[in-house]
Amino acid sequence: MIVKNLITYDVVQFKIPSMVVAFSHCTFKCEKEYNCNCQNKSLAESTSIDISYDDILKAYANSKMCKALVLGGLEPFDDFEDVFELVLLFRKYYNDPIVIYTGYNEDEIEDKIKRISNCRNIIVKFGRFIPNQKSHYDKVLGVRLASDNQYAKYISPK
Repeated sequence: MIVKNLITYDVVQFKIPSMVVAFSHCTFKCEKEYNCNCQNKSLAESTSIDISYDDILKAYANSKMCKALVLGGLEPFDDFEDVFELVLLFRKYYNDPIVIYTGYNEDEIEDKIKRISNCRNIIVKFGRFIPNQKSHYDKVLGVRLASDNQYAKYISPK
């Protein structure tokens, strides 16, 4: 699987210590819609890493302080088959929360949310970055989000 980064300890993306997998693809919908520079430009320009699902699971197992997995980066749902496979494998060993950061709105990815909804303990942060919006505290994530249109919610089986 191709990713931009693997952060083995993070306390910025979620309210509990997490490991972060930064995915490597994006359609840059925020830039196109709002005529702005991507907030993840430096990540987009960074070198990609080829890593196996097993190596990600081993890194999580070795990170004794992490209690959640965050899938973010550029746009995880643009690499959905990799996301789905990683979630399925992670669920074989852990029931820890999985948080997926997306710039998509719920209605744009209903089919993918439906597929992933049976994997239990999944949180998705929805909504594009919109420049010049107020940031706000999201109770589900326990962190501040950059735009007031963004929100996180637990995904339940449909």
